[in-house]
Amino acid sequence: MNRSLVLVSALGAGLMTAAGMAQAPASTAPPSQPAADASVAPQAIPAKIALVAFEQAVFATNEGQRATQDVQEKYKPKKAQIDTLAQEVDSLKKQLQSAPATLSDEERATRLKNIDTKEKQLNRDAEDAQTAYNADLQEAYGKVAAKVSVTLKDYVSKNGYTLLLDVSNQQSNVMWAVPSTDVTQALVTAYNASSGVAAPAPSAPSAARPRPTTPHPATAPKQ
Repeated sequence: MNRSLVLVSALGAGLMTAAGMAQAPASTAPPSQPAADASVAPQAIPAKIALVAFEQAVFATNEGQRATQDVQEKYKPKKAQIDTLAQEVDSLKKQLQSAPATLSDEERATRLKNIDTKEKQLNRDAEDAQTAYNADLQEAYGKVAAKVSVTLKDYVSKNGYTLLLDVSNQQSNVMWAVPSTDVTQALVTAYNASSGVAAPAPSAPSAARPRPTTPHPATAPKQ
């Protein structure tokens, strides 16, 4: 996911309106109105910059945490199934490794084929679960993000910010900033207050809030 997409989309309507006004032909103005003086230079205003880790903020909200837990709860049965199959494959491999040297070539080939079949099934199941999990998590993120972006837009407007930078991406061009410019926690607090959604019950350590690209916590096949 383009992590700044939601923010860009939220602000896009206003920008498109402004662009349309700027591109309107001069002939549409009433004849009695004098044309604007093109020589007038734009007036600089004091800059007030804010940073926000928007994606992290969405998942940190009470609603974001609840949405994440709902997705994880949905995939618990599938995770258990994949874990069981992974343990079975691992056990079969150990049995083959510890098999006596007297084991016939035919029996060894049969065991290897069985392991290969189960391992391929494990890989398919894990990949399918991963894809479905990520899709559901991204959908849940998008629904919450759309609402959080409204709160963010209102927050920066009321607080007089002239520039907002999303630093969710680790490859952000912002190398350093005064900590007070980071409004991420302020956004989370403001959204929690406006949404009225209570904080979810504490979850197990393995159910920590993931990013949309975080893999489903299923046991990976052992090679």
